[in-house]
Amino acid sequence: MKLAQQLQGIQEKFVHIRRDIHAHPETAFEEHRTASLVADHLRALGLEVHTGLGRTGLVGVLRNGSSTRGVGLRADMDALPIEERNTFAHRSRHAGKMHACGHDGHVAMLLAAAEVLAGAADFDGSVYFIFQPAEEGRGGAAEMIRDGLFERFPMQAVFGLHNWPGLPVGKFAVRAGPMMASSDEFEIIVSGKGGHAAMPHQAADPIVAGSAIVQALQTLVSRNVPPVEAGVVSVTQFHAGDAYNVIAPSARLCGTARAFSQEVRDLLEHGLTRVATGLASGLGTTATVNYRHGYPPTINTPDEAAFSAAVAREVLGVGQVLQDLPPTMGSEDFAFMLQVKPGAYVWLGNGEGEGGCMLHSPVFDFNDQIIPLGVAYWVRLAQTYLARQG
Repeated sequence: MKLAQQLQGIQEKFVHIRRDIHAHPETAFEEHRTASLVADHLRALGLEVHTGLGRTGLVGVLRNGSSTRGVGLRADMDALPIEERNTFAHRSRHAGKMHACGHDGHVAMLLAAAEVLAGAADFDGSVYFIFQPAEEGRGGAAEMIRDGLFERFPMQAVFGLHNWPGLPVGKFAVRAGPMMASSDEFEIIVSGKGGHAAMPHQAADPIVAGSAIVQALQTLVSRNVPPVEAGVVSVTQFHAGDAYNVIAPSARLCGTARAFSQEVRDLLEHGLTRVATGLASGLGTTATVNYRHGYPPTINTPDEAAFSAAVAREVLGVGQVLQDLPPTMGSEDFAFMLQVKPGAYVWLGNGEGEGGCMLHSPVFDFNDQIIPLGVAYWVRLAQTYLARQG
């Protein structure tokens, strides 16, 4: 049976599964129901299932032939702590939790790919279906790696896929090198001397110092990062004082720093501390900087990016795969996997309008029309990567 016919036959089933997952969202490291649903489905297909990686993550193993080669296909499972505003029948049933990033669709597509591949014998090696928890800011990929993901499942490469609102249905995007940025968080505590607002000369005003720091931090990109590279420093919180006529003794600033390379990432970290402490001192205050490393840049290896593009062209046709779309300053914890193994992360067009609104929106919904496209990509990628040698 041709792949298109297979996908048509199972599409309704996996739309139902996708909507069931959407209606029962689970946030980071709480994906017990989702993981159980996935494990039961994989076992019914005859796959080996290994649970408990990264707490609530799991891996399904499908072997065929005699080759020792293996490839990893990854889907993220967690939802976001967002109150859903949609009114359709499969809206979230859990207050304050929502699949606002399409991970419900990612799970459904990878499950469907496992079903198609389990019924085929046209590859030689092992396919590792990786269902990862806690992508949304909690580093589930790193947790799975610490639990021996790549030692227990010896794959030569690993691939990831994310739906992409604004990219038309039927389009893929992939590029060699940076696909998404790093994301680090910082907190700056400016300490001074409080006082009466009418007598500022008797105080050491942390709000003035903090305001100067906010302005000066923008020079880290404009005057320190090479013009042909990119970085972003955003101060997103400024907390100080609780009265109209009192100069507060301290101020707290928080934000994020993002980059596409480790060199720029290091530059922003060191520069942020230098600017904050130096300016605070010059204005008669002190600054303490707490800098927390988050996700590294998501960097596709060249050969695997080219391979992904070739597979996508086979599935969708020439002209449907974009290899020059600019990377985004958003971040993704699949980056941790790409630090260990060669691989590529691709975007699959989720369309525009209904079902294609922005990620992390309270009215987002995954576009069920793209499920067959994602499944076809996964199936052909595994078959091609593990094609019989000789």
